[in-house]
Amino acid sequence: MSQQGQDVAISQEPTPIILDVDTGIDDAVAIALACLSPRSDLVAVTTVAGNTSIENATQNSLDVLDMLGYSRVPLYRGASRPLARPLQTAAYLHGSNGIGGAVLPVSKRQPGEYKGPASFVRMALERPGELTLVCCGPLTNLAIALNVQPDLPALLKSVVVMGGAYSVEGNITESAEFNFHCDPEAASQVFDAPFPDLVAVGLDLTHRVGMSRATWRAAGQLNNPIAMLLHDAFAGPFSDEAVHEQYIHDVLTVATALDPTLVKTEDHHVSIHAGFDERGASRLGPLATAKIGVDVDRNRFFRELETLFGLGF
Repeated sequence: MSQQGQDVAISQEPTPIILDVDTGIDDAVAIALACLSPRSDLVAVTTVAGNTSIENATQNSLDVLDMLGYSRVPLYRGASRPLARPLQTAAYLHGSNGIGGAVLPVSKRQPGEYKGPASFVRMALERPGELTLVCCGPLTNLAIALNVQPDLPALLKSVVVMGGAYSVEGNITESAEFNFHCDPEAASQVFDAPFPDLVAVGLDLTHRVGMSRATWRAAGQLNNPIAMLLHDAFAGPFSDEAVHEQYIHDVLTVATALDPTLVKTEDHHVSIHAGFDERGASRLGPLATAKIGVDVDRNRFFRELETLFGLGF
């Protein structure tokens, strides 16, 4: 068992990260965290189809980066569909444009010349052992990169993924979390690869850190880009008066990559099911190949968001 606690020394040096997103309402806020946190050195953003189409995910990510003043961060467009099956988006939650109908200033930038998986390989070869890859969507880009460069696990310092439902019910089926359900073949390849440090932030953690309706309302009263983005992106889900909180899965995933002491983990082997009945289900085994998040310091997480975003969580 591996456990992080507050007594673990935190490096003062920002963590260089590549952020892989399917932007996505909570991805948009996760990009903001990766840009604004003093713990973060955002090296690049890559996009993948999942919550929404690759076209939407790419444009949304460019729009968020530029709105925040981070147009210097390169963006690379990735996979437009899962490895072996049609894309099933989450438009029912994220809306037709992927960010809940929010209207952002349109970036005029174009993605970089490399595709998402190729950019992983290129950057990892340029900076071996330095980069943390944070995957907030389906693991399609990473699986493709592993097939292109089998030595990629040894070239990355760490991989942190948002995915899995280990001791709780799924959010797309009873047994599966959305990202793994979207591309179970990719998830299986990633968890079978010999990464020296692979951390999974699943629904077991993210369902403990929901954003309240009160926070969402308060965001609508503030005149700053982050608050407006958060309020507009989550306006669709909160239009239902019966909804009292929304989960910010990808925000916690980025926070964990920047400060691993936020979460407690246990070492397990993870197998991802691809069959019809349990598509995307994540099952734990005894061989220690990944760190599975089992607890989170939610108070400290919310305090850090409050400091960065100026909102009480």
